Amino acid sequence: MKPAAFEYYRPKDLEDALRFLRDVPGSKVIAGGQSLIPLMNFRLSRPSALVDLNAMDELREVRLVDGALRIGGMVRHEELRRNPLICTHLPILAEAAGHIGHWAIRTRGTLGGSLAHADPAAELPAAVTALGGVIELANADGIRRVSAEDFFLGYLMTDLQSDEILTAVEIPLSEGISWGFHEFARRSGDFALAGAFVEWRGGDAGAVTWFGIGGRPERHEVVFDKDEAARRAMWEKTVLQADVEDNYRRRLGVLAAETAYRRALGRDGA
Repeated sequence: MKPAAFEYYRPKDLEDALRFLRDVPGSKVIAGGQSLIPLMNFRLSRPSALVDLNAMDELREVRLVDGALRIGGMVRHEELRRNPLICTHLPILAEAAGHIGHWAIRTRGTLGGSLAHADPAAELPAAVTALGGVIELANADGIRRVSAEDFFLGYLMTDLQSDEILTAVEIPLSEGISWGFHEFARRSGDFALAGAFVEWRGGDAGAVTWFGIGGRPERHEVVFDKDEAARRAMWEKTVLQADVEDNYRRRLGVLAAETAYRRALGRDGA
């Protein structure tokens, strides 16, 4: 199928884009188009106009600022995987980005697009939630910041308003935390059936963030036991608190969390 008719607008800067979104009802932002264009082709989405952000270099920045790493909303997935600052300070984010689709998708898809689309099986919403990211949203009246845990509301639902653009994500940098990541997918590049990020802060303290098992990423504080059987019981008890769709995904979530935990223990400071 082909999309319904729409107006195409290429703004000269962010201010211009925000004005257009405010003044043209039904308009929608397009970044990489990896999710929006298929929806439009099936006519599941019928925006009156598309606002193309691809000329906006100010949304591609990756820089250190006040103890955090600031990543622009138009940073491509492949850039997340290769950028030296991300690989140095947030290697777990670079690793997760490498699991997104295939090379052709990673060279077009963007951080902001993935977060705004909020597919519950996608790696980046879960990664930003696990890492305690703060999402910056702009409209013609100003800027607001929302924690990732509050931003994702449910299946394909976020706190992003129709006149807003996701301009950046800021992720705090912390010393002495080790991370692990694991996911199960039918094939390399497929969306995850279940996945987990595990944060280990030393000793028995940490957290798990699951994705693919419910309508949104879910982060839970946990206490790790050195005994594997006790730890498995902890995973099974914790996953019951999540909005899990079925028992199969619940079991995969437990296995993903245990694998991610073991990887975290082998990566002090990663």
